[in-house]
Amino acid sequence: MNVTFDEKQPIFQQVADIIEDDILNGTYREDEQILSVAQFSQLFQINPATVVKGIGLLVNEGILYKKRGLGMYVSSDAKQKIQNQRRDRFYKELLSNLLDEADKLELTTDDIINMIKQLKKE
Repeated sequence: MNVTFDEKQPIFQQVADIIEDDILNGTYREDEQILSVAQFSQLFQINPATVVKGIGLLVNEGILYKKRGLGMYVSSDAKQKIQNQRRDRFYKELLSNLLDEADKLELTTDDIINMIKQLKKE
């Protein structure tokens, strides 16, 4: 796997996002074990401490949990938590910015809806 990290965001956050994406797309299912820190570190070619920090974020959010001596596992409600967090971020950040820009461009709500519909067709 060849991952290119974005320099604008901390790598540990991007590791957490990758794991979240894998939970959302079904690569990891509820109560399933994820790769170990060493495996992620080797896969992404990054420092193990960075992986630990990314996994720690997900543990703090209740998305992953640790089975002592076995490794890290996906929480039973992880997918729903991730979807809720991302929907909230989508609404507060992306839609807000979109509407601000639309106002500057004097686009109507119908204009925006038509643009979205057009993009979904493509």
